Amino acid sequence: MKKYILTLDQAKKIAAAARLEAESNGWPVVIAIVDDGGHLLYLERADGTQFGSVEIAIAKARSAIAMKRPTKEWESRIAAGRLGILALPEMIPVEGGVPIAIEGDMVGAIGVSGVTSIQDGQIAAAGVAA
Repeated sequence: MKKYILTLDQAKKIAAAARLEAESNGWPVVIAIVDDGGHLLYLERADGTQFGSVEIAIAKARSAIAMKRPTKEWESRIAAGRLGILALPEMIPVEGGVPIAIEGDMVGAIGVSGVTSIQDGQIAAAGVAA
């Protein structure tokens, strides 16, 4: 059985697609890509992006791969009253973290931070779509 991994080149391509989405909208953001163990593989911070978004982007990516689902799902559940989710370890229940799969294998995740959570999610989705 072949196990797929997220390479640095693939991470850069995903980040480039996300950056293109962000730049086309004039949104300064941090883009973080982690591997399937939640370890940082690639990070970029656009000029003018607040430095607080660095750790948030990484945390969104780590949360997305740890739970193997977009962080938006947790945000929606909390909005519906499922507050117990807030007690889960390393949970970032804010849109902007999306897992990355290759042929069904979860290989990593992207996390974006810097603008509204909906915009962060839009940017992350553009990266994964690449």
